[in-house]
Amino acid sequence: MSSFVLDKESFVRRIKRLYTEWKAPSTGHDDALSNLDCIMSVVGVDEDVIYSKSMALQLWLLGYELTDTISVFASDAIYFLTSKKKIEFLKQAQNISEEGVPEIKLLVRDRNDKDQANFEKLIKTIQDSRKGKRLGVFTKDAFPGEFSESWKKMLTAGKFEHVDISTIIAYLMCPKDESEINNIRKASLVSMDIFNKYLKDEIMDIIDSDKKVKHTKLSDGCEAAIGEKKYTSGLDPRLLDMAYPPIIQSGGAYSLKFSAAADKNHLHFGVIVCSLGARYKSYCSNISRTFLVNPTEAMQDNYTFLVNVQEEILKLLVPGAKLCEVYEKTLAYVKKEKPSMVENLTKSFGFAMGLEFRENSIVIGPKCKALIKKNMVFNLHVGISNLTNPDAADKEGKNYALFIGDTVLVGDQAPASVMTPSKKKIKNVGIFIKDDDDEEEDVDDKKTTKSDHSTEILGRSKRNAVLDSKLRNEINTEEKRKEHQRELAQQLNERAKERLAKQGNSKEVEKVRKNTVSYKSMSQIPREPEVKELKLYVDKKYETVIMPVFGIQVPFHISTIKNISQSVEGEYTYLRINFFHPGATMGRNEGGLYPQPEATFVKEVTYRSSNMKEHGAVAAPSANLNNAFRLIKEVQKRFKTREAEEREKEDLVKQDTLILSQNKGNPKLKDLYIRPNIVTKRMTGSLEAHTNGFRYISVRGDKVDILYNNIKSAFFQPCDGEMLILLHFHLKYAIMFGKKKHLDVQFYTEVGEITTDLGKHQHMHDRDDLAAEQAERELRHKLKTAFKSFCEKVEAMTKAQVEFDTPFRELGFPGAPFRSTVTLQPTSGSLVNLTEWPPFVITLDDVELVHFERVQFHLRNFDMIFVFKEYIRKVAMVNAIPMNMLDHVKEWLNSCDIRYSEGVQSLNWQKIMKTITDDPEGFFEQGGWTFLDPESGSEDDNESAESEEDEAYNPTDAESDDETDEDDSEYSEASEDESDDSDDLGSDEESGKDWSDLEREAAEEDRNNDYNVDDKRNGKFESKKHSKSSKHSRREREEQRSSHSKKHKSNSSSSSHLKSSSSKHGSSSSPSKSSSKAYHNRDKHHSSSSSGHKSSSKDKDRKRSREDSRDNGHKSKKSRR
Repeated sequence: MSSFVLDKESFVRRIKRLYTEWKAPSTGHDDALSNLDCIMSVVGVDEDVIYSKSMALQLWLLGYELTDTISVFASDAIYFLTSKKKIEFLKQAQNISEEGVPEIKLLVRDRNDKDQANFEKLIKTIQDSRKGKRLGVFTKDAFPGEFSESWKKMLTAGKFEHVDISTIIAYLMCPKDESEINNIRKASLVSMDIFNKYLKDEIMDIIDSDKKVKHTKLSDGCEAAIGEKKYTSGLDPRLLDMAYPPIIQSGGAYSLKFSAAADKNHLHFGVIVCSLGARYKSYCSNISRTFLVNPTEAMQDNYTFLVNVQEEILKLLVPGAKLCEVYEKTLAYVKKEKPSMVENLTKSFGFAMGLEFRENSIVIGPKCKALIKKNMVFNLHVGISNLTNPDAADKEGKNYALFIGDTVLVGDQAPASVMTPSKKKIKNVGIFIKDDDDEEEDVDDKKTTKSDHSTEILGRSKRNAVLDSKLRNEINTEEKRKEHQRELAQQLNERAKERLAKQGNSKEVEKVRKNTVSYKSMSQIPREPEVKELKLYVDKKYETVIMPVFGIQVPFHISTIKNISQSVEGEYTYLRINFFHPGATMGRNEGGLYPQPEATFVKEVTYRSSNMKEHGAVAAPSANLNNAFRLIKEVQKRFKTREAEEREKEDLVKQDTLILSQNKGNPKLKDLYIRPNIVTKRMTGSLEAHTNGFRYISVRGDKVDILYNNIKSAFFQPCDGEMLILLHFHLKYAIMFGKKKHLDVQFYTEVGEITTDLGKHQHMHDRDDLAAEQAERELRHKLKTAFKSFCEKVEAMTKAQVEFDTPFRELGFPGAPFRSTVTLQPTSGSLVNLTEWPPFVITLDDVELVHFERVQFHLRNFDMIFVFKEYIRKVAMVNAIPMNMLDHVKEWLNSCDIRYSEGVQSLNWQKIMKTITDDPEGFFEQGGWTFLDPESGSEDDNESAESEEDEAYNPTDAESDDETDEDDSEYSEASEDESDDSDDLGSDEESGKDWSDLEREAAEEDRNNDYNVDDKRNGKFESKKHSKSSKHSRREREEQRSSHSKKHKSNSSSSSHLKSSSSKHGSSSSPSKSSSKAYHNRDKHHSSSSSGHKSSSKDKDRKRSREDSRDNGHKSKKSRR
C-alpha cells in the first residue's frame, strides 16, 4: 500500500464535514449525529458485497477500500485497526495537523492474541468518548470472517446502545464536491459511449440483419465493452466497472426496476427497454432509454408525454425543495395532462446516487421528506408500464412499457443539468423498417407511378432498416454541427453568469512595496575617511551611496538611483547620477510607488573632479569618482538580480515534500534532457517516479521535483514523425529551478541526428547509409517501448492520478501561436505543440469559447482566439491557420463541446475583456457572447452590415495585400490602396472599381463610339450616358458581390446589441455606432506572425504584370477622355 497516495485535501475537507455535523446542536431526532457518543464502522472481506455504507464511508474519506479494517471515530481521536501494509498507507493521514481534524491513531493487527488487546483499546476508546453509551453503526452491513465475528462479540459484551446511522451518513455524503462531480461526469460519459457506440449499434445491426440474439448476450456484451478503450473515452479500464448488470427487455415482459435482470428470451422487434450504468473510481452513473420499432401514433404520443414528464421533474429539482413535494407536483402534472396514465406511472421517480448506486433513504417518492441540496446527484427515471398496442402484429407486441432515465446534477438554478445528454426524442429512438410485403407493394406501384422508383431501390435487399429520422431526411454534418453549436450557445451565457456569481467581486489586491531605509539610526552610518572628507562613498553592506550635498553627507539607497554616467572633458571628470522621481519614464520593474508624490524630489546630481594629480598625492582627485562609478554599477547589478529573484518567488505556491521510495523497481528513464535548461549548458539526467512525485537528477547533481498533485496535464509524445521523444508536464502551480519559475517542464531525448553531415561516410560499401537508417529505426522502437512502459508503470503506481495523454497527430493542423508556424495537435483534453520551445498548451476545460477571425474566402489563412473561463486571464491567439483547415478545426471543437464563432475582422480583445471584467452583469444583460454570433442580428442589421463591408471590400486590393511581405494588416493596407487608386483616377465615379471592370467599361465605350460616330461631338450627352451606364453597371456589380458574399457567408453581421462600422474606412454609419462599447469595436489593424513569409517569384511576376496593366489602363483612360 506504500505506492498508494492519499488525497489529503479531500480527506481533511470531508472529515471536517463529518465532525462539524456531529458537533452541531441537537435537532431532537434520536438518530441525529449530535446525539451519538461515538461512530464505528467495520469492513470485512466478502467479494459478493458490492455496495455497503461502511465501504462507502471508507471510499469517501480515504479514496480506497481497506478490507479487514475497523474505524472508530471518537470525540477527540480517530482509530484505525488494520494490517501492517494498510497502516503504511494510513500514515499519510497521521501526519496531517490541521484545526478541526482530530488526532489519528493507528493500531496494527496482532494475530498472536487474535487482536484481543487491540479490541480492548477500541472498547475503552468508545466508552471514553462523550457519555460512552450511544454508538452509531451501520446495522445492515454484515461481513463474514473470523475478524469481523470476533469484533462483533466484543461489541455485544460492551452493552452499547446501537443506533443505525445509514440514513444520516448517506445524506451527509450526498452533496458532491468538485472531484466527485468530475468522477461522476466521467462515469456518465462512459455510460453514454457504451450505449451509443456499442449497444445502440448492436441493436440496429440485429434489426437490420434480422438476427436472433438473446437479451443476456447483449447484456454480457455491454459488460465486456467496458474493458475496451474505444468505448471508455480514454479512461483507465482498471478504474471502470459496471454499476449493475445491464438490463435489456423486450417482447411484452417488462420490469421497470433496477433489480431486474436480462432474461434468455430473444430480442423482439417492438419496444426495447435498455438500462446500463458505469462506475468510475467507484462513483456510479446510469442511463435508460427505450427504442420503438415501427411505433404507432399512440405509442409516439405516449413516449413524447413521458419525455415531457421527465423535463417537468428536472425543473422541480432545486435546492431547498422536498423530494415528496417534487413527486406530488409531478403527479399533479400527469393528472392534468393525461389522467389515464397515473395508474401506469412508476412508484418513484428516482433516487440519490454516488458511491452507492441507490440511496434507499433518499428517493423521489411520496414518503421522503429530505431536502434537496446543491450538487446532489440523482438517478432520475420515469416510466409507464402495462400499456397495450391493439395494432401489434404478434402477441409479444400487444403489451409494452416505456422507460427513460438519466444521471442529473442539482445546481443553483432550475432545471437540474443532465450528465448523460444522449438524445431521447422520438426521432432519435424511433426505428422505421421496411418489410418484404412493403417491397412487393412498391414494385407493383412502380408500374403505374414513376415517383416510387426510389422506394423500390431502397427495398431491394432482403430486409433493410432505414436508420434515419422519422421523416427520413438525412441531416448532413454541417447542419448537425450548427444544431449542436446552437445548444452550446444557449448554455454558454447561463454557465458563465452562474460561475461569475460564485466568484463574486474578488479583485486582486495591489501589492505595496515597503519603503527602503538605508540606516535606521545615525550610529549605522560608516565612519570611513571618504565620508569625513566629503567624498562619494558606496556602502556595500547597506547598499547605499553616501553623497556630499551642500557640505552634508546624505545617504541615498541604491533603489532610488535610476542610472549613472561618467564622462571626461579636458582636465575634469564628470559623474552624473539620475534618480527615480514622479513623472520619470520607468521600465516594467523599475522604481516603485511613492508614498508622498507631492514632495520635492532630487532629479539628478552631477559631480566634477580634477584629473590633475597634485604634488605629493597618491592619485588624482577624480579617482574617487571613478571608484564610485564602478562600485555603484556593481551594487546596482547585485540589487536588481536579487529583486528579480524575489519577484519570481512572489507567486510561488509552497509544494509538499517529495517522499522518496526506496523500492528498486521504481519506474525510471535515463539519458534525458530537460527543458527549460537548469543551467546554460545542456546536460542529461535521469527521471524517476517516487511515492508522491517525480525527481529529475542531472549528471551534475541538480534536482528538479514535480509532485503528482501539482500536475495539471501529462503528455507522452512518441517519436513517430518527430526527431524527439518526450514527456511533458503542464503544472497547476509554477515551480522554481534555474532561478526562474516554470509552468511547463519537459524531458526528452533525441532520436537520430538533428543535422546531417553530408561529407561523413562511415562505411565504404554503404554509401546510402542503409545500416544507419536501420539502426535509427531500431533505436526509435526501443525508445518508444521504454517510454510507453514508463508511462504505464507510473499510471498503475499512482492509481491513474497521473494519466499520460498522447497527441493525435492525424488531427493536427498548422498555426503560429508564437513567432513561427508549428503543428498543433489535439489530445483528449488539450491542444498542444510540444516539439518547439516555448511549448503551447491549452487545456480545453479552461476554455470558454473559441472565435475565428479574418474568415473570408479571399484570404489564405485565419486566426483562432481562445477565451478562457477566467476572464482576467489573457486570451490565447493562434495565427496563420490555413483556410482549408477551417472545417477540420470546427469539427474538432464541436466534438469537444466547445462553442465557436467566426467573424471577418480582428477584435481588440484587451479592451473587450477589460469591459467584461469591469461590468460582467451589464455585459450579460446585453446578450453576453451573442455579439460574436453572425446570425444573432436581424435581417436589417445583416443587410446594413453587409453593405458597409462590401463598400470597404475590394477583391483586387485585398488579394494584392495578401501577396505582399507584410501580411499582418490586410484591412488597413486595403483601405490605403483604395484611397490611392481613387486619387489617381481623379474621380469619385471610378473609386472602388478593379481593373477588369475598367477594361470592360472601356471596351463598351469603344463599341459605343464606333456605332455613334456622329454623336462624338456631343461630349455632354456622351458623358451623361457614360455616367449613367457606369452607375448602373456598378450597382449591378455591387448586387452581385453582395449575393456572392451572402452565399459564402464571408461577411457576417453583428448582433442586435453590436453594431460595428467597417474597419477599412474607420468611420461609423451613425453616431450611436461610434459610441458603442469596447467589446463591440473591431480592431482596425491586425498583426500576424506570418509577416516574415515572402511571396514567391510567381507572385512577384503576377504583381508586376498587374502594375503594368494598371499603368496601361491609366494611359488609355486619359487618351479616351
